Amino acid sequence: MSKNAKGTPIVKGLGFDSFGLGANACTVDIDEEANKILRIRPFHFDEHQTPEELNAWKIEARGKTFEPGFKTLISPLSLCYKKRVYSKNRIPYPMKRIDWDPAGERNPQNRGTSSYERISWDEAAEIVAAEIKRMHDEYAPEAILCEIDGHGETKVVHASHGCITHLLDLCGGFTLQSRQPDSWEGWYWGAKHIWGMDPLGQQNKQNNVIKDISENGDAVLFWGCDPETTPLGWGGYMASRICFWFTEIGVKQIHISPDVNYANAVHADKWIPVLPNTDAALQLAIAYTWIKDGTFDQKYLDTHAVGFENFKYYVLGGEDGVPKTPKWAEKICGVPSYTIKALARYWAKHAVSIAHCNGGSFIRSCFAHEPARLEVALLGMQGLGKPGANQFKFMEWTLFGIPTLDPLPPSTHIPSLGAAYRGYVTGTKTSFIPKTMIPEAIMNPPVSWYGHISAGLPREDQFDGPYTFPPEGGSRVHMIWSDSPCWETCWNGGFKMQDALRDESIECVVVQHPWMENDTMFADIILPSNTKFETEDIGTDCDSGQWNVVFYERQAIKPLGESKSDKEVVAEVAKKLEKFGGIYEDIYDKYLGGKTDDEWIRVGFDTSGAPEGMSFEEFK
Repeated sequence: MSKNAKGTPIVKGLGFDSFGLGANACTVDIDEEANKILRIRPFHFDEHQTPEELNAWKIEARGKTFEPGFKTLISPLSLCYKKRVYSKNRIPYPMKRIDWDPAGERNPQNRGTSSYERISWDEAAEIVAAEIKRMHDEYAPEAILCEIDGHGETKVVHASHGCITHLLDLCGGFTLQSRQPDSWEGWYWGAKHIWGMDPLGQQNKQNNVIKDISENGDAVLFWGCDPETTPLGWGGYMASRICFWFTEIGVKQIHISPDVNYANAVHADKWIPVLPNTDAALQLAIAYTWIKDGTFDQKYLDTHAVGFENFKYYVLGGEDGVPKTPKWAEKICGVPSYTIKALARYWAKHAVSIAHCNGGSFIRSCFAHEPARLEVALLGMQGLGKPGANQFKFMEWTLFGIPTLDPLPPSTHIPSLGAAYRGYVTGTKTSFIPKTMIPEAIMNPPVSWYGHISAGLPREDQFDGPYTFPPEGGSRVHMIWSDSPCWETCWNGGFKMQDALRDESIECVVVQHPWMENDTMFADIILPSNTKFETEDIGTDCDSGQWNVVFYERQAIKPLGESKSDKEVVAEVAKKLEKFGGIYEDIYDKYLGGKTDDEWIRVGFDTSGAPEGMSFEEFK
């Protein structure tokens, strides 16, 4: 096929972590012709660099060789994203709920059932700006709740998930919907306190663990882990390739999970079904077997741990009179006692590592801190860090820019676009509410809790507080502005959130989003944002496990309908705020940061760590 036949290739990053500091993945080539996306396909590294220029790595073990490959290992989520761009569910223009009148009856009880009417961008921005001004005059800045968390398209200059807070922080503050560390919940609340692994609670010293297992490991234990599906939005199919590699070189794969997930079905040498949320009983019975058999590493514990005698006392029944035997565990977790003993004894005799994809269901459920910290105890009992005995993740490699989080051979540099990132701002004058407490905070204030509820903070922060909303002498929530309208679909308790959005205290709900879905249908004002295919930007790929990449993201197609980028949506509101003067004076230029889009892209290039000697024009 000739170059003209396939259109003009455009590079984009289609990882969906959404925070564009440097953790994107799934680099693709988009073939475009006449303002139309023809297809999305893998990016081929060998069309641009030689293996020597790429500093290509390989793992050689047991007479076999594992290499990263020279095209990106993108997932179906990325390959079919053209359908999402051209979805019939795209919001074509600004809209207002027909029975919501900012100068009259607001009818909050009808949110989710009312229809909408088309309005102009000028009118929509005027209404939102006037509502912000009214909130400040009648209540306080914290009366405006910003919902900007979650995952989605990863953008940098046009980043969603935070453009709103850029503006409102300049206007005196806001209330932030603070997302709990839900991806790492059990690790965060439990494992952090038994081995001190900040920031997430999972092991962050992982470099070359795959190489170590390939050379020295006997088995990998997949605990509630599905690397065939879970990592697809973050790193593509490298996780899948690693599983096939383990099979090729004879590393056994043992899966513990209530269900036969895709990875279990394809890769498991042994599947152990366990009843949901009962993994702690299974883990305690494994520890009991090791203690009774004398097959744990006492010398390691003597030099690397404290408190084991207290743990042993509990496992043997000293605290509650109930020894945590395999027979005891069998009645709770549903795993036969002979299987528990067999697993424990195999593990004690072999080099076994544990793999996760953010922990699986047993780390995201009730009391998830228990299996998380018990796993750490089991790893310690068998000498964590011995050849072939470790813990690693199949996803989120280089998360938070941490170079030791990648279990594959690490790149020499993790590029960061933080200097150009125009998204998430936590704020300098901010109150906050934990995400799961939003309905209660709206309908039954005040609410209280401990900690800042952020996974990136040290574990001591979990004891800070109590915090209360509304703050003393402050306002409750009266307005919501969201660019991540999925509370009711991403969290349990969606009906409760619908009740909260219909509460009479909520006078205005503004949503900016590309698609008519989820919480968008409860908005009073809907502002159409566009996809990253419709913007000019800069991106990285650090989470694929292949090579770290920085790329220029040309605009692939013109914005569909009247949609604007999230940055531009908020800019329209900023323009309208300026007429009020005072704290809003010159707010538009302050919000834009004094630079054009191209200048911000240049900032990203200059500070990313791209090779010295390359000009911005060459890069583009």
